[in-house]
Amino acid sequence: MFDPFIAPSGTLLGLLQRGRGDGTLHALAAPRPEALAALNHCVLSDPRHDWQLENRSLYYARLYLDLDGGTEEIERHLWDPEDHLDTEDSRTGLALAVLGHLASYGRDDALVLLRRYAATGANWAWALDELALRDDDAGLRSLAEPVLGRFPATPEGAAELAAAVRDAFEPHPWRLWADDPRETVGARVRAAREQGSFDRWQRQMGPGGPRPGWSVQAVFDWAQQGLERGSALHVPAARCLSAVAGAEDRPAIVEAAGSGPEGARCAALHYLAEARDPAVLALIEQAATGPSPTVAEVAVAAFERMCGDEAVVRARGWAHRPDALGASAAGVLAGRGAAQDAPLVLAALREAVRGDGPDAQRLWTLVDGAGRLGIVCAAPVLRHVYRETSSSHLRGRAARALAATDPSFATGFAVECLWDCEETTRELAAHHAETGDVRVAERLRRLAADPAEEVEVQTAVRSRIGPDAPAV
Repeated sequence: MFDPFIAPSGTLLGLLQRGRGDGTLHALAAPRPEALAALNHCVLSDPRHDWQLENRSLYYARLYLDLDGGTEEIERHLWDPEDHLDTEDSRTGLALAVLGHLASYGRDDALVLLRRYAATGANWAWALDELALRDDDAGLRSLAEPVLGRFPATPEGAAELAAAVRDAFEPHPWRLWADDPRETVGARVRAAREQGSFDRWQRQMGPGGPRPGWSVQAVFDWAQQGLERGSALHVPAARCLSAVAGAEDRPAIVEAAGSGPEGARCAALHYLAEARDPAVLALIEQAATGPSPTVAEVAVAAFERMCGDEAVVRARGWAHRPDALGASAAGVLAGRGAAQDAPLVLAALREAVRGDGPDAQRLWTLVDGAGRLGIVCAAPVLRHVYRETSSSHLRGRAARALAATDPSFATGFAVECLWDCEETTRELAAHHAETGDVRVAERLRRLAADPAEEVEVQTAVRSRIGPDAPAV
């Protein structure tokens, strides 16, 4: 999947793509056709950089309800000829999840579309999982023959069916179908379930990786062979070294970390970092500035995994470096540093935004660190990250940091966050939003009564509007 185009943050489309609370508020104030066009664009062209991590479906489903939007555009998208050419989950997953939420709110048109797509669509398994949570048993039973008809009565078809049953996220439909008296339904599903269980048992019992009886050199050889095949095995190899290495092997491991083949160096660096070996910090610095990009990247990752005080002390000296090790050191200080490290974390935060923009991966740790250390003068940078990032998870982290650093958060962004696409951000807002704003009181009551809302959010809401809470 290509990175999606994200519109500017000041536009309605850009707000909705980011899943910001202001997106909903602006959509409700915009002309309805314009709002629905932007909403459909988001649902049919998934704007998430990581669709497996970020939430949008409930956010968009609620907006469909508020705008009284139809499902015609979603229907056209699902039954487009491309559905059988591009079968990646990312093409239709968001649309199906939105339909699932609409069905849970009582939208029969969404339920009908899910049933039709489960019977004929390429991403039928996702649709079936949505129906498993929302449809009744009669509706699920009606899908048994269309779904099983996808798998021919051949050894290959049986293997594919067993894999589908085994990997189903929601097992309820398969359990219903296993009880079906028809030979072509119940017997097939029961056989597939048994085969799936046997396959899982075989994988669990099968040998994988080196055994503790191996020597240190054998582990190094295994890591090197994996690297040559394109497989990064240095982390499991480091675990194996923990099982097979003794005190007498330390000189060989230190030597491998400094001058061995790339696979051995990577495994040795990770092992020494986990063991907090006195020599490892010098070896990491040597590797990070060496000619091998692979070893340099692994050295930085090994340093980030260190949890001792010695790593924090060394990070203070490395945080000024303009390379990846310097960025990693700033991240270590953000996560484990003390108040004295606030200037270094703030400088790294500003440099990351200035150099790499509001979606930089290293911002996640630095934003958390700004909040953890209570760096009040970081608030302007955090507000910029909040507004501009296309990652709803990073925005949520920025909101959490602002709650700890920005006195205006309760009357500003916290209000907007009550409509955010991420439940953790809504939960934060429920704790902090200033209830003097009439929109806050109404939104808290709506979240408390919404059966689709997460328990943690509703618990936070009730702490503000419960019998022992101040009046809202």
